[in-house]
Amino acid sequence: MYPVARYNPVFPNWLYFLLSLPIGVIFLTFIITIIHEIISFGVKKTPFKENRRAFFKKSLDIGAVSLVVGTNAKAMQNAKTIELETIDIKIKKLKKSYEIVQLSDIHIGGLIDKEFIANLVRRVNSLKPDTIVITGDLVDTKLEFAKPALEELSKLNSKYGTYFIVGNHEYFHDVYTIINYVNSLGIKVLENESVYIGDENKGFNLAGVYDVFGHKYGHFIPNLDKALEKKQNSPTILLAHQPRYLNDIDTKDIDLALCGHTHGGQIFPFNYLVKLQQPYVRGLNKHNETTQVYVNKGTGFWGPPMRLGASSEITHIKLS
Repeated sequence: MYPVARYNPVFPNWLYFLLSLPIGVIFLTFIITIIHEIISFGVKKTPFKENRRAFFKKSLDIGAVSLVVGTNAKAMQNAKTIELETIDIKIKKLKKSYEIVQLSDIHIGGLIDKEFIANLVRRVNSLKPDTIVITGDLVDTKLEFAKPALEELSKLNSKYGTYFIVGNHEYFHDVYTIINYVNSLGIKVLENESVYIGDENKGFNLAGVYDVFGHKYGHFIPNLDKALEKKQNSPTILLAHQPRYLNDIDTKDIDLALCGHTHGGQIFPFNYLVKLQQPYVRGLNKHNETTQVYVNKGTGFWGPPMRLGASSEITHIKLS
């Protein structure tokens, strides 16, 4: 029932909440059960008397149940809170300071609704950024259901505007239609192209590419050369949904890449599995001598409304 509710959000939120929980609850319970069984095996092998082993076993059972309840409750609570991550990033040859707010992986649909977006917009606008970027996976349902929430994003305010690139989830819901609709809201979709942000000769190039999922989709394929065709002789910031895209390109002309996709693992210890596919999972990383990478952990969530060890974030980037 969960995928039915996810992609056809006609269910009331309370029912969707209940349908989405088992994925996370079962995963966390499974991990804790493995730990419980390993320790139980050790207890059985101890030279203690039977009554003492029984005491340890009962204590272990109570502790495991308590841990299951506690971690699941904490994970659900974490998903309700979006942390503000403020980070200073130095870029060579940048002649003036700028402030960027990065949002990513909002996944509109289900519990990520109009009210969620309205609250998000208020928080972002209060930061009074120079520009706002959304690095993919904005829409995760049929466009007709996402429109009320998307319209709230048109209220985002910044000096140089809001920019968006598609993530892999947009390809699942008619990427062409989503691009056109987001553009109609006054949010510029960067489609293998760049724009200049800031004062003349004192700003930076903001480039954006399609997601690497485009190779499987057969259309809307990322092309960095095309994106940089019209760039000016200033620092360049690249918006690319998946960090692994950086391994496929020559980044000599990229000073900073802003990415998403990973959710920071969302639920520990998924971050270790994500690391098998993506070179960076979260935060600021040095890709090479010329390029830095910042990976947003996601502003919303996918699947269960749970986060553990990886909070949702609004990233407030101060460039200097």
